[in-house]
Amino acid sequence: MYDKELRREKRKKWLLYGLAFIIFQSAIIALFTLTVMKVRNPKFRVRSATFDTFDIQSTTNPSFSLRTNVVVGIKNANFGPYKYDNSTVYFYYGDTEVGSAVIPKSKAQFRRTKKFTVGVDLASTNLAGNSQLATDISSGIVPLSSRSTLTGKVELMLIFKKKKYFDLYSC
Repeated sequence: MYDKELRREKRKKWLLYGLAFIIFQSAIIALFTLTVMKVRNPKFRVRSATFDTFDIQSTTNPSFSLRTNVVVGIKNANFGPYKYDNSTVYFYYGDTEVGSAVIPKSKAQFRRTKKFTVGVDLASTNLAGNSQLATDISSGIVPLSSRSTLTGKVELMLIFKKKKYFDLYSC
């Protein structure tokens, strides 16, 4: 009789250990799923620009033509590499496109920022008759903005692949 009670107590103890282990593993899996396996959008930004050639006409027909090197950054906050496709960054003066740059297909490593430089020719050929351009050129500041969409896949744990894209609108 004593042996049966002892065995029953041992079985209860092992059952409790098993349940505690299952609860612990469930908590670890939930934590892992909510943190590491969460797929975030990459951050895609024009970081800076330097000018090579700079030609401005501020006479009767105001215009500009310049060659610039734009530093673009793609910040991947995921726990897996972000493989993105070819894309184009469009540069605008107001609502009019003044130039574009091609972003080649590549990969941003996990938890890293990939930086690269692209050359862009910006010209105001589509802005004939714009009175605001004359005002901006005479003030010395020509406001430009950029827009682009970057599409690609995040690969988590070399198993899961999730499509992610990011729209870039910067001023």
